[in-house]
Amino acid sequence: MAALMSIVALALDALLPALDIIGIAVGNHDPAANQLLITLFFLGMGTGPLLFGPISDSVGRKPVVYIGFGIFILASGICVAASSLEWMIAGRILQGMSLSAPRTISIAMIRDRFSGDYMARIMSFVTVVFILVPIVAPAFGKLILDILGWEAIFYVQVGFSLLVALWFWRRQEETLHPRNRSGFSFMRILRGFRQVMSYRRTMIFTYIWGFVTGSFLVYLSTSQQIFEGQYGLPDLFPYLFAGLAVTIGTATFLNGTLVLRFGMRRLITVALLVYTATPLCYSILFFNSENPSVWVLMGFLALQFFAVGFLFGNLRSMAMEPLGHIAGIGAAITGFIATLMSVPISTWIGSFVTDSALPLFLGFAVCGSFSLALLGYSNYRLRSS
Repeated sequence: MAALMSIVALALDALLPALDIIGIAVGNHDPAANQLLITLFFLGMGTGPLLFGPISDSVGRKPVVYIGFGIFILASGICVAASSLEWMIAGRILQGMSLSAPRTISIAMIRDRFSGDYMARIMSFVTVVFILVPIVAPAFGKLILDILGWEAIFYVQVGFSLLVALWFWRRQEETLHPRNRSGFSFMRILRGFRQVMSYRRTMIFTYIWGFVTGSFLVYLSTSQQIFEGQYGLPDLFPYLFAGLAVTIGTATFLNGTLVLRFGMRRLITVALLVYTATPLCYSILFFNSENPSVWVLMGFLALQFFAVGFLFGNLRSMAMEPLGHIAGIGAAITGFIATLMSVPISTWIGSFVTDSALPLFLGFAVCGSFSLALLGYSNYRLRSS
Protein backbone atom coordinates (compact mmCIF):
# COMPACT_ATOMS: atom_id res chain seq x y z
CA MET A 1 0.00 0.00 0.00
CA ALA A 2 2.85 2.36 0.80
CA ALA A 3 4.48 1.58 -2.55
CA LEU A 4 1.24 2.40 -4.38
CA MET A 5 1.02 5.75 -2.61
CA SER A 6 4.72 6.51 -3.07
CA ILE A 7 4.33 6.81 -6.85
CA VAL A 8 2.21 9.89 -6.19
CA ALA A 9 4.98 11.42 -4.08
CA LEU A 10 7.56 10.60 -6.75
CA ALA A 11 5.44 12.18 -9.49
CA LEU A 12 5.10 15.33 -7.39
CA ASP A 13 8.39 15.84 -5.60
CA ALA A 14 10.92 14.61 -8.16
CA LEU A 15 9.66 17.33 -10.49
CA LEU A 16 10.16 20.22 -8.04
CA PRO A 17 13.82 21.03 -8.89
CA ALA A 18 12.94 21.08 -12.60
CA LEU A 19 9.88 23.38 -12.54
CA ASP A 20 11.66 26.47 -13.88
CA ILE A 21 13.57 24.48 -16.52
CA ILE A 22 10.41 22.70 -17.67
CA GLY A 23 8.60 26.05 -17.81
CA ILE A 24 11.29 27.51 -20.07
CA ALA A 25 11.30 24.35 -22.22
CA VAL A 26 7.58 24.74 -22.93
CA GLY A 27 7.78 28.51 -23.47
CA ASN A 28 6.73 29.83 -20.05
CA HIS A 29 8.80 32.30 -18.00
CA ASP A 30 6.31 33.04 -15.18
CA PRO A 31 7.29 31.17 -11.98
CA ALA A 32 3.75 31.52 -10.63
CA ALA A 33 2.37 29.71 -13.70
CA ASN A 34 4.80 26.85 -13.10
CA GLN A 35 3.01 26.24 -9.79
CA LEU A 36 0.11 24.89 -11.85
CA LEU A 37 2.17 21.81 -12.68
CA ILE A 38 1.81 20.91 -9.00
CA THR A 39 -1.61 22.26 -8.03
CA LEU A 40 -3.47 20.99 -11.12
CA PHE A 41 -1.88 17.58 -10.63
CA PHE A 42 -3.98 17.53 -7.46
CA LEU A 43 -7.05 18.47 -9.48
CA GLY A 44 -6.65 15.23 -11.40
CA MET A 45 -6.03 13.41 -8.13
CA GLY A 46 -9.36 14.64 -6.81
CA THR A 47 -11.55 13.98 -9.84
CA GLY A 48 -10.19 10.57 -10.85
CA PRO A 49 -11.48 8.72 -7.77
CA LEU A 50 -15.08 9.52 -8.74
CA LEU A 51 -14.62 7.01 -11.56
CA PHE A 52 -12.10 4.60 -10.08
CA GLY A 53 -13.74 4.27 -6.64
CA PRO A 54 -17.15 3.03 -7.87
CA ILE A 55 -15.52 0.78 -10.48
CA SER A 56 -13.42 -0.84 -7.74
CA ASP A 57 -16.59 -1.53 -5.73
CA SER A 58 -17.92 -3.32 -8.82
CA VAL A 59 -15.02 -5.31 -10.31
CA GLY A 60 -12.62 -5.46 -7.34
CA ARG A 61 -9.67 -3.38 -6.20
CA LYS A 62 -6.77 -4.85 -8.18
CA PRO A 63 -8.01 -4.36 -11.79
CA VAL A 64 -8.51 -0.64 -11.15
CA VAL A 65 -4.90 -0.26 -10.05
CA TYR A 66 -3.72 -1.77 -13.33
CA ILE A 67 -5.94 0.63 -15.31
CA GLY A 68 -4.47 3.56 -13.42
CA PHE A 69 -0.90 2.50 -14.17
CA GLY A 70 -1.72 2.16 -17.88
CA ILE A 71 -3.15 5.67 -18.07
CA PHE A 72 -0.16 7.00 -16.12
CA ILE A 73 2.24 5.72 -18.79
CA LEU A 74 0.18 7.48 -21.48
CA ALA A 75 0.07 10.72 -19.47
CA SER A 76 3.83 10.65 -18.92
CA GLY A 77 4.31 10.40 -22.68
CA ILE A 78 2.15 13.51 -23.14
CA CYS A 79 4.32 15.42 -20.64
CA VAL A 80 7.56 14.43 -22.37
CA ALA A 81 6.21 15.41 -25.79
CA ALA A 82 4.57 18.68 -24.60
CA SER A 83 5.49 21.75 -26.63
CA SER A 84 3.47 24.26 -24.59
CA LEU A 85 2.53 24.90 -20.98
CA GLU A 86 -1.07 23.99 -21.79
CA TRP A 87 -0.09 20.52 -23.03
CA MET A 88 2.21 20.00 -20.08
CA ILE A 89 -0.63 20.93 -17.70
CA ALA A 90 -2.97 18.55 -19.54
CA GLY A 91 -0.45 15.75 -19.11
CA ARG A 92 -0.03 16.55 -15.42
CA ILE A 93 -3.80 16.56 -14.82
CA LEU A 94 -4.04 13.17 -16.56
CA GLN A 95 -1.11 11.92 -14.46
CA GLY A 96 -2.95 12.98 -11.33
CA MET A 97 -6.16 11.28 -12.46
CA SER A 98 -4.33 8.05 -13.25
CA LEU A 99 -2.43 7.95 -9.96
CA SER A 100 -5.65 8.58 -8.05
CA ALA A 101 -6.44 4.94 -8.83
CA PRO A 102 -3.63 3.32 -6.79
CA ARG A 103 -3.89 6.03 -4.14
CA THR A 104 -7.66 5.68 -3.65
CA ILE A 105 -7.64 1.91 -3.93
CA SER A 106 -4.87 1.56 -1.35
CA ILE A 107 -7.03 3.45 1.17
CA ALA A 108 -10.09 1.35 0.25
CA MET A 109 -8.07 -1.88 0.63
CA ILE A 110 -6.92 -0.82 4.08
CA ARG A 111 -10.52 0.02 5.02
CA ASP A 112 -11.60 -3.41 3.72
CA ARG A 113 -9.45 -4.98 6.44
CA PHE A 114 -9.31 -2.47 9.32
CA SER A 115 -11.41 0.18 11.07
CA GLY A 116 -11.23 2.75 13.86
CA ASP A 117 -7.96 3.48 15.63
CA TYR A 118 -6.43 0.35 14.14
CA MET A 119 -7.06 1.74 10.67
CA ALA A 120 -5.37 4.98 11.74
CA ARG A 121 -2.43 2.92 13.04
CA ILE A 122 -2.04 1.10 9.71
CA MET A 123 -2.42 4.38 7.81
CA SER A 124 0.31 5.91 9.95
CA PHE A 125 2.82 3.16 9.24
CA VAL A 126 1.94 3.19 5.54
CA THR A 127 2.45 6.96 5.53
CA VAL A 128 5.85 6.61 7.21
CA VAL A 129 7.09 4.55 4.27
CA PHE A 130 5.32 6.90 1.88
CA ILE A 131 7.16 9.87 3.45
CA LEU A 132 10.54 8.31 2.62
CA VAL A 133 9.95 9.19 -1.05
CA PRO A 134 9.65 12.99 -0.49
CA ILE A 135 12.86 12.78 1.54
CA VAL A 136 14.87 11.53 -1.44
CA ALA A 137 12.73 12.49 -4.46
CA PRO A 138 13.87 16.14 -4.94
CA ALA A 139 17.56 15.20 -4.67
CA PHE A 140 16.95 12.23 -6.95
CA GLY A 141 15.08 14.45 -9.42
CA LYS A 142 17.89 17.03 -9.42
CA LEU A 143 20.47 14.29 -10.05
CA ILE A 144 18.49 13.01 -13.02
CA LEU A 145 17.94 16.57 -14.22
CA ASP A 146 21.66 17.41 -14.12
CA ILE A 147 22.76 14.20 -15.85
CA LEU A 148 19.97 13.26 -18.27
CA GLY A 149 17.61 16.25 -18.52
CA TRP A 150 14.07 16.89 -17.31
CA GLU A 151 12.45 14.37 -19.68
CA ALA A 152 14.28 11.52 -17.93
CA ILE A 153 12.41 12.30 -14.69
CA PHE A 154 9.20 11.10 -16.37
CA TYR A 155 10.90 7.99 -17.73
CA VAL A 156 12.12 7.05 -14.25
CA GLN A 157 8.61 7.55 -12.86
CA VAL A 158 7.22 5.15 -15.47
CA GLY A 159 9.89 2.57 -14.68
CA PHE A 160 9.16 2.76 -10.96
CA SER A 161 5.41 2.40 -11.56
CA LEU A 162 5.99 -0.74 -13.63
CA LEU A 163 8.07 -2.29 -10.83
CA VAL A 164 5.39 -1.49 -8.23
CA ALA A 165 2.66 -2.88 -10.51
CA LEU A 166 4.57 -6.15 -10.88
CA TRP A 167 5.09 -6.41 -7.12
CA PHE A 168 1.42 -5.61 -6.48
CA TRP A 169 0.34 -8.28 -8.98
CA ARG A 170 2.56 -10.95 -7.43
CA ARG A 171 2.13 -10.30 -3.70
CA GLN A 172 -1.14 -8.49 -2.92
CA GLU A 173 -4.36 -10.47 -2.77
CA GLU A 174 -7.76 -9.00 -3.58
CA THR A 175 -9.44 -7.54 -0.48
CA LEU A 176 -13.00 -7.07 -1.79
CA HIS A 177 -14.86 -10.37 -1.64
CA PRO A 178 -17.17 -11.03 -4.64
CA ARG A 179 -20.24 -11.14 -2.38
CA ASN A 180 -19.52 -7.55 -1.26
CA ARG A 181 -19.30 -6.13 -4.79
CA SER A 182 -21.98 -3.92 -6.30
CA GLY A 183 -22.91 -2.97 -9.84
CA PHE A 184 -21.47 0.16 -11.43
CA SER A 185 -23.78 3.00 -12.42
CA PHE A 186 -23.74 6.78 -12.37
CA MET A 187 -26.89 6.72 -10.26
CA ARG A 188 -24.91 4.81 -7.66
CA ILE A 189 -22.35 7.63 -7.63
CA LEU A 190 -25.15 10.14 -7.00
CA ARG A 191 -26.58 7.93 -4.26
CA GLY A 192 -23.09 7.64 -2.82
CA PHE A 193 -22.82 11.44 -2.73
CA ARG A 194 -26.09 11.71 -0.85
CA GLN A 195 -25.08 8.96 1.55
CA VAL A 196 -21.64 10.43 2.27
CA MET A 197 -23.12 13.91 2.71
CA SER A 198 -25.56 12.51 5.29
CA TYR A 199 -22.72 11.59 7.67
CA ARG A 200 -21.99 14.80 9.59
CA ARG A 201 -18.72 13.51 11.05
CA THR A 202 -17.46 12.42 7.65
CA MET A 203 -18.18 15.81 6.14
CA ILE A 204 -16.65 17.82 8.99
CA PHE A 205 -13.39 15.92 8.89
CA THR A 206 -13.36 16.02 5.09
CA TYR A 207 -13.65 19.82 5.20
CA ILE A 208 -10.82 20.01 7.76
CA TRP A 209 -8.78 17.71 5.55
CA GLY A 210 -9.47 20.06 2.60
CA PHE A 211 -8.28 23.14 4.52
CA VAL A 212 -5.12 21.44 5.77
CA THR A 213 -4.33 19.96 2.36
CA GLY A 214 -4.96 23.29 0.61
CA SER A 215 -2.58 25.22 2.85
CA PHE A 216 0.04 22.45 2.73
CA LEU A 217 -0.21 22.35 -1.07
CA VAL A 218 0.86 26.01 -1.12
CA TYR A 219 4.17 24.91 0.36
CA LEU A 220 4.58 22.08 -2.17
CA SER A 221 3.93 24.35 -5.14
CA THR A 222 6.05 27.29 -3.90
CA SER A 223 8.91 25.59 -2.01
CA GLN A 224 11.20 25.64 -5.05
CA GLN A 225 10.35 29.30 -5.64
CA ILE A 226 11.02 30.21 -1.98
CA PHE A 227 14.28 28.34 -1.44
CA GLU A 228 15.77 28.90 -4.90
CA GLY A 229 14.26 32.26 -5.87
CA GLN A 230 13.90 34.12 -2.57
CA TYR A 231 16.83 32.59 -0.69
CA GLY A 232 19.09 31.76 -3.64
CA LEU A 233 19.78 28.18 -2.49
CA PRO A 234 19.22 25.94 -5.54
CA ASP A 235 21.85 23.41 -4.48
CA LEU A 236 20.52 23.13 -0.92
CA PHE A 237 16.84 22.98 -1.88
CA PRO A 238 16.58 19.15 -2.16
CA TYR A 239 18.19 18.71 1.26
CA LEU A 240 16.08 21.38 2.96
CA PHE A 241 12.98 19.77 1.47
CA ALA A 242 14.17 16.35 2.68
CA GLY A 243 14.76 17.66 6.19
CA LEU A 244 11.20 18.93 6.45
CA ALA A 245 9.88 15.62 5.12
CA VAL A 246 11.72 13.89 7.97
CA THR A 247 9.71 15.90 10.51
CA ILE A 248 6.45 14.73 8.93
CA GLY A 249 7.68 11.14 8.87
CA THR A 250 8.76 11.27 12.52
CA ALA A 251 5.38 12.60 13.64
CA THR A 252 3.53 10.06 11.51
CA PHE A 253 5.55 7.22 13.04
CA LEU A 254 4.78 8.49 16.54
CA ASN A 255 1.12 8.78 15.60
CA GLY A 256 1.01 5.07 14.80
CA THR A 257 1.95 4.38 18.42
CA LEU A 258 0.09 7.20 20.19
CA VAL A 259 -3.24 6.88 18.37
CA LEU A 260 -4.14 3.66 20.19
CA ARG A 261 -3.42 5.35 23.53
CA PHE A 262 -5.02 8.75 23.05
CA GLY A 263 -7.40 8.27 20.11
CA MET A 264 -7.67 10.11 16.80
CA ARG A 265 -9.84 13.00 17.97
CA ARG A 266 -7.52 14.08 20.79
CA LEU A 267 -4.42 13.92 18.58
CA ILE A 268 -6.18 15.90 15.85
CA THR A 269 -7.14 18.60 18.39
CA VAL A 270 -3.60 19.07 19.70
CA ALA A 271 -2.08 18.95 16.20
CA LEU A 272 -4.53 21.56 14.86
CA LEU A 273 -3.71 23.89 17.74
CA VAL A 274 0.00 23.66 16.88
CA TYR A 275 -0.80 23.91 13.16
CA THR A 276 -2.60 27.22 13.76
CA ALA A 277 -0.47 28.76 16.51
CA THR A 278 2.88 28.28 14.73
CA PRO A 279 2.07 30.37 11.62
CA LEU A 280 0.32 32.99 13.79
CA CYS A 281 3.56 33.47 15.72
CA TYR A 282 5.56 33.70 12.47
CA SER A 283 3.11 36.23 11.00
CA ILE A 284 3.28 38.44 14.09
CA LEU A 285 7.09 38.32 14.26
CA PHE A 286 7.79 38.96 10.58
CA PHE A 287 4.81 40.98 9.36
CA ASN A 288 5.91 43.80 7.01
CA SER A 289 9.55 42.69 7.22
CA GLU A 290 11.96 40.77 5.06
CA ASN A 291 12.26 37.00 5.20
CA PRO A 292 14.15 35.77 8.27
CA SER A 293 17.24 33.63 7.91
CA VAL A 294 16.65 30.30 6.20
CA TRP A 295 17.25 28.44 9.47
CA VAL A 296 14.55 30.43 11.28
CA LEU A 297 12.20 29.67 8.40
CA MET A 298 13.15 25.98 8.61
CA GLY A 299 12.45 25.96 12.33
CA PHE A 300 8.91 27.28 11.89
CA LEU A 301 8.23 24.96 8.95
CA ALA A 302 9.57 21.96 10.87
CA LEU A 303 7.16 22.63 13.75
CA GLN A 304 4.34 23.17 11.27
CA PHE A 305 4.99 19.91 9.45
CA PHE A 306 5.44 17.97 12.68
CA ALA A 307 1.78 18.84 13.29
CA VAL A 308 0.94 17.74 9.74
CA GLY A 309 2.26 14.27 10.55
CA PHE A 310 -0.50 13.87 13.14
CA LEU A 311 -3.23 15.19 10.85
CA PHE A 312 -3.29 13.56 7.42
CA GLY A 313 -3.75 9.92 8.44
CA ASN A 314 -6.08 10.67 11.35
CA LEU A 315 -8.29 13.07 9.39
CA ARG A 316 -8.66 10.56 6.55
CA SER A 317 -9.43 7.75 8.99
CA MET A 318 -12.01 9.83 10.89
CA ALA A 319 -13.73 10.75 7.64
CA MET A 320 -13.73 7.13 6.41
CA GLU A 321 -14.77 5.48 9.69
CA PRO A 322 -18.58 5.48 9.02
CA LEU A 323 -18.10 4.43 5.36
CA GLY A 324 -16.87 0.86 5.67
CA HIS A 325 -19.83 -0.47 3.68
CA ILE A 326 -18.99 1.86 0.76
CA ALA A 327 -15.23 2.19 1.21
CA GLY A 328 -14.38 2.55 -2.49
CA ILE A 329 -16.87 5.25 -3.41
CA GLY A 330 -16.52 6.77 0.06
CA ALA A 331 -12.77 7.26 -0.40
CA ALA A 332 -13.45 8.69 -3.85
CA ILE A 333 -16.07 11.22 -2.80
CA THR A 334 -14.28 12.44 0.32
CA GLY A 335 -11.08 12.83 -1.70
CA PHE A 336 -12.96 14.70 -4.42
CA ILE A 337 -14.54 17.13 -1.95
CA ALA A 338 -11.23 17.78 -0.18
CA THR A 339 -9.53 18.42 -3.54
CA LEU A 340 -12.26 20.79 -4.71
CA MET A 341 -11.41 22.81 -1.62
CA SER A 342 -7.62 22.48 -1.64
CA VAL A 343 -6.83 23.36 -5.27
CA PRO A 344 -8.52 26.82 -5.29
CA ILE A 345 -7.13 27.55 -1.80
CA SER A 346 -3.56 26.70 -2.81
CA THR A 347 -3.77 28.45 -6.19
CA TRP A 348 -5.06 31.67 -4.63
CA ILE A 349 -2.64 31.77 -1.70
CA GLY A 350 0.28 30.68 -3.92
CA SER A 351 -0.27 33.66 -6.21
CA PHE A 352 0.83 35.95 -3.35
CA VAL A 353 4.07 34.06 -2.64
CA THR A 354 6.30 36.18 -4.88
CA ASP A 355 9.06 37.87 -2.86
CA SER A 356 8.18 36.78 0.69
CA ALA A 357 7.26 33.60 2.55
CA LEU A 358 4.77 35.49 4.75
CA PRO A 359 1.68 34.67 2.57
CA LEU A 360 2.47 30.98 3.04
CA PHE A 361 2.21 31.31 6.82
CA LEU A 362 -0.84 33.56 6.66
CA GLY A 363 -2.50 30.82 4.59
CA PHE A 364 -1.57 28.21 7.21
CA ALA A 365 -3.01 30.39 9.97
CA VAL A 366 -6.33 31.12 8.22
CA CYS A 367 -6.90 27.52 7.14
CA GLY A 368 -5.95 26.27 10.59
CA SER A 369 -8.43 28.69 12.21
CA PHE A 370 -11.28 27.47 10.01
CA SER A 371 -10.30 23.87 10.81
CA LEU A 372 -10.34 24.53 14.55
CA ALA A 373 -13.80 26.08 14.26
CA LEU A 374 -15.08 22.98 12.46
CA LEU A 375 -13.48 20.69 15.03
CA GLY A 376 -15.03 22.70 17.85
CA TYR A 377 -18.44 22.33 16.22
CA SER A 378 -17.89 18.58 15.87
CA ASN A 379 -16.92 18.26 19.54
CA TYR A 380 -19.97 20.30 20.55
CA ARG A 381 -22.27 18.02 18.54
CA LEU A 382 -20.60 14.96 20.06
CA ARG A 383 -21.14 16.20 23.63
CA SER A 384 -24.74 17.30 22.99
CA SER A 385 -25.66 13.91 21.54
